[in-house]
Amino acid sequence: MQDIKETAREVFFSVMPLTALVFVLQFTVIWLPLNIFLQFLVGLVMVTVGLMLFLWGVQVAILPIGELIGASLPKLGRAWLMVLFGVLLGFAATVAEPGVRVLAMQVDQVFGGVILKNTLIYMVAAGVALFVGLAMLRIILGVSLSFLLVGGYALIFLLAAFAPAYFVPVSFDAGGVTTGPMAVPFIIALGVGVASVLGGRRTSADGFGLVALASIGPILAVMLLGIYYGPP
Repeated sequence: MQDIKETAREVFFSVMPLTALVFVLQFTVIWLPLNIFLQFLVGLVMVTVGLMLFLWGVQVAILPIGELIGASLPKLGRAWLMVLFGVLLGFAATVAEPGVRVLAMQVDQVFGGVILKNTLIYMVAAGVALFVGLAMLRIILGVSLSFLLVGGYALIFLLAAFAPAYFVPVSFDAGGVTTGPMAVPFIIALGVGVASVLGGRRTSADGFGLVALASIGPILAVMLLGIYYGPP
């Protein structure tokens, strides 16, 4: 019960600044129609309650199960199985990410259906999955995170020179939306769980950096999609 109260308090103080700003703008500058403003109030209540339930669910379920799965994978004794399950879990978590679906709907609307919504979702998920697997391999082999980040972004800027100009901002947005409330808690917990069990010269801190690597994957995937479709 204490966890619920603490979560509710955090959400309340997080939402209050935006709410206060909208109220100030409403009664000083924008003066939205009453029905629109009432919709905002109803939506605000729904979002607040939803955030409370979601964050509580993350604390009691997503983080613990992610760490348990991550701690169990090294016990399989097969590095390739750890990488494979990392890929599968990264793909599944990204497909369930609300931000990815919002981006896909907007791209589908702006491009007039040229790029199908599901195509973008699965490409972004595949990019995340590939780099989550790469991040798992990094933990196993002890490869420097900075080396992979520099190499990944160098490849991004190389592909940006060949991808259609309108695909470049979409690809970077794709990298951003994957760092959302569904994928991030699970991926971080997974990495920390794996790193904590491997032990030796590695520590639980080596489990961090998965999200940084995972955000590179969708950028590359969407740029490749842009190169495939070509200029409009």
